[in-house]
Amino acid sequence: MKKTVLIFLLFASISTGSCKKYIEQQQQNALVSLITNGTWVVTRYLDNGTDITSSFSGYVFKFNSNGTVSGTNSGVAEQGTWSGDINTRTITSEFPSAGDPLQKLNHTWKITDSYPDSVAANTTIDTSTNVLNLHKQ
Repeated sequence: MKKTVLIFLLFASISTGSCKKYIEQQQQNALVSLITNGTWVVTRYLDNGTDITSSFSGYVFKFNSNGTVSGTNSGVAEQGTWSGDINTRTITSEFPSAGDPLQKLNHTWKITDSYPDSVAANTTIDTSTNVLNLHKQ
């Protein structure tokens, strides 16, 4: 009897852990699908309270499922990387060789609000907070 209970508890703990990991993986897959389906534009960027959204005018961003992202303006594309974490509700982007304004995206952003066609996020740099809004085209 004790052996049966022990086997049951062991099986239950393994399947619960597997189920949780499966659900987390499905949520991560949904996040990647949402981000990689379509192109995005910056509709708001506050740099420590200063609105610099117009600096991103003309840029279109395409996120790819392999973790790459391109920011294209007037046919010129800058390449970068991105990753999302559903558990921490963050997205990290890096444009290693880009200048302004794309280098301002090189941070880990905390997602504060999201919909299938828009994302609001912020990041803290030193003591200032930057705010980013993206909308799907």
